[in-house]
Amino acid sequence: MVSKEENILFAAEKLFAEKGFEGTSTREISKAANVNISMISYYFGSKEKLYEKLVEYRMNEGQFFSKDILERTDINEWEKIEKIVDQFLGRVRHHKCFYRIMQREQLHTENPQIVEFLKQTKMGFISMYSQVLESGLKKGIFTKNPPIYLLHATVSGTLFYASNAKEMYKEFLNDTADDEIFDEKYYTELNKHIKYLLKDLLGYEENK
Repeated sequence: MVSKEENILFAAEKLFAEKGFEGTSTREISKAANVNISMISYYFGSKEKLYEKLVEYRMNEGQFFSKDILERTDINEWEKIEKIVDQFLGRVRHHKCFYRIMQREQLHTENPQIVEFLKQTKMGFISMYSQVLESGLKKGIFTKNPPIYLLHATVSGTLFYASNAKEMYKEFLNDTADDEIFDEKYYTELNKHIKYLLKDLLGYEENK
């Protein structure tokens, strides 16, 4: 069940992605969420606080899965990397509105709260990759030790650029498939491509 608070957050998310923070009014949000405008003040206090809460909500979702992966003992370090890529790609694919907002924020944000959220999330991913890489090197699963910050940049940069350019690539390929079918094929290929890059960067050999 989606709570009233989450209903408002999700309605606002779509509008912020489409129109930006400044271009979205609380009246539009209340209409999209089908609630009285006073409910926004009741739950969040202001549009700014609603925006910050949305960022915090989505960022926290992402941190939960990474902690679970790190603590697993039934898979090796390469398999953990695969799980991280699967989860990250899945989130970008299914939460397109939020990641469109975040990419805009990385370029233009002046909100110190959001700047801190973004920083902590990036640091969390870098720390996660670092732990997996260090452990994998010790066990001989990985044979290369790339700069960890560039490893994260490779994954996130490739993922976000490819996600943003999906429609252009569909046109380039002259692919007339239904959007949902193309979407599935596109993200499956993107997933494989990122893992292929990481295998080379980490020096991982499957049949070693």
